[in-house]
Amino acid sequence: MNIAFIPVRGGSKSIPLKNIKPICGRPLLYWTAKAACECKDIDLVYIATDSPKIREVAEGFRQEAGEGIWEKIRVVDRSGQSADDRASTETAMLEFAGAYGFDNIVLVQATSPMLRASDLEGGFALFRQPDTDSVLSVVRQRRFLWREDGRTAVPVNYDVFHRPRRQEFDGYLMENGAFYITSKENLLTYQNRISGNIKTYEMEEDTAYELDEPDDWVIVGALMERKGFGAEERDMPSGVKMFLTDCDGCLTDGGMYYSEHGDELKKFNTKDGMGFSFLREKGILTGVITGEDVELNRRRVEKLKLDIYKPGCRDKASAIKELCRQYRIGLEDVVYVGDDVNDLEVIQMVGFGCCPADAVPQVKAAAKYVAAAKGGEGVIREIIERLDKKILTN
Repeated sequence: MNIAFIPVRGGSKSIPLKNIKPICGRPLLYWTAKAACECKDIDLVYIATDSPKIREVAEGFRQEAGEGIWEKIRVVDRSGQSADDRASTETAMLEFAGAYGFDNIVLVQATSPMLRASDLEGGFALFRQPDTDSVLSVVRQRRFLWREDGRTAVPVNYDVFHRPRRQEFDGYLMENGAFYITSKENLLTYQNRISGNIKTYEMEEDTAYELDEPDDWVIVGALMERKGFGAEERDMPSGVKMFLTDCDGCLTDGGMYYSEHGDELKKFNTKDGMGFSFLREKGILTGVITGEDVELNRRRVEKLKLDIYKPGCRDKASAIKELCRQYRIGLEDVVYVGDDVNDLEVIQMVGFGCCPADAVPQVKAAAKYVAAAKGGEGVIREIIERLDKKILTN
């Protein structure tokens, strides 16, 4: 069994009760708990706290959301000794490990709210590789480091006479504190969150921010809003009449597969098909708009029984405006899912522009909702379910 362990204490001094202080419309703890609950590799999510107030908030997640991913949550007690200012996180982990059964544990820290389920799943994919005992999350920093050497300073990671350009500089890896994965056996043996053969999972550079000081709150909150966190509560359209998506990188993982006979193959996700059926039941128009014009895409659209198929489309914005005129629908009532720069204009133009977790940075910055899933991993289904909670059930 794989479990997530989120230790949160009530005694933070820099920001009182910071673990339940609202950020991006939700308590801080909500975001990492949500990522852990959405991770398909995690069976249960344990929130350990010494605070009755934090316990109340954590138990409220499941009550508010009803059935679903939140059923994974278990709120457990954390002793005063393990929640002391001087106690290490390992103290809380070992206390927990002595009382509960599991095979593998991922330590998730509530102060890293930009963690996503896809990051945890990437970490577990590494953890399952041979000769791997632990995995930790990192970010790549491209900064020039120095250290004091007696009365002078010397560079640590570059040659001052051959200063590399930033884009050609590998930089270095830095822990961002988001998560650590290890087995219970190794945790108990080495009394540490990581040990043995360690691998790193690289997250986006801006996840290096942790919420330790008040100024961090302002910076991280702005980054989260830009990345679409809380979009389902904050930016949902008032109505949805048309749902459109790109194909490669959204319905598929963007890979190009070929058989030994040279046949082109693509991997679609069946969950997306069920999502489209939900929209049909609501009378919402559905369609695919793509720059490609291949038989594989046409067959998939026919199987999904979509209303609209625009292959070989070089100007997606114009095509969607024409569809809106044809069906007498406003752009504000259109949902569009895209992943690359040729989708950017549409993402910015429609009422609810969305993208998968592995979209290019420009698109992720412009999207009102960035999915937890990557392309081909049920992105469409995830977005439709978000819409269903807020709009489609009305």
